[in-house]
Amino acid sequence: MENITLNIIHKDLEQLKEAVFEMRARMVDADSVLNQQDFVAIEEYNREKEDGVLFSHEEIKIELGL
Repeated sequence: MENITLNIIHKDLEQLKEAVFEMRARMVDADSVLNQQDFVAIEEYNREKEDGVLFSHEEIKIELGL
């Protein structure tokens, strides 16, 4: 059986940290993935923008007298 020393533990820990770092780099941020509902909402926004249905916050402020 191998003698476990602090150097061995440290080396193993460094390898684990490196593996976790690599895994994190490959992970996908769940908030950056669009689903079908998101795509539909974006398409609807683009249609409303093209049709001139949307109001900017500046236009709303003027209308409210702010």
